[in-house]
Amino acid sequence: MNSFFKILSLQTKSLLDIIDITDKIKAFVKEAKIKDGLINIQSLHTTATVFVNENEPLLLEDLKKHLERIAPVNNVYEHDDFEKRTVNMCEDECANGHSHCKAIHLPTSVCLNIKDNKIQFGPWQSIMFIELDRARKREIQIQILGE
Repeated sequence: MNSFFKILSLQTKSLLDIIDITDKIKAFVKEAKIKDGLINIQSLHTTATVFVNENEPLLLEDLKKHLERIAPVNNVYEHDDFEKRTVNMCEDECANGHSHCKAIHLPTSVCLNIKDNKIQFGPWQSIMFIELDRARKREIQIQILGE
C-alpha cells in the first residue's frame, strides 16, 4: 500500500466563503497515480470545514442562509465573553462563537473512493471548503492510501 500526503493552502475572502476545491483534489489524485484506494480531505480548523455537495450557486446561498439561521452572528455566545473565558485564547482572538456553532453541523473531513485513478463522484458532487469565521489563510490536509 502506498501513501501520499499534501497540504493545500487557501486564502478565504469572508465569512461563509465557499470554495470548490474539486479540481485541486483531482489533480493531486492524478499526480499520486493511485489506481485504487481512498482519499481523505481534512480541514485543520475548528471554524472551517469541508463537505461534498452540489456546486450550484442558489443552493450555496441556501446553505449560507441555513447556517446563519442555526447560529446567527449576532447571538450571545459564552465563547465570546473574554472576561470569563480562560482557555484557548490567542493574541488576535475574535468573537467567533457563531463560527464554532456552525461548524458542529458540518464534517471536519471527507473520505472518498478512488477507482482507476479517479475519485468516484455521484452526479453533481463536488468537494467544497467553507469558511465559517473571517477571511484568513487556511489549510487542508490531504492523504491518499492505495495501490
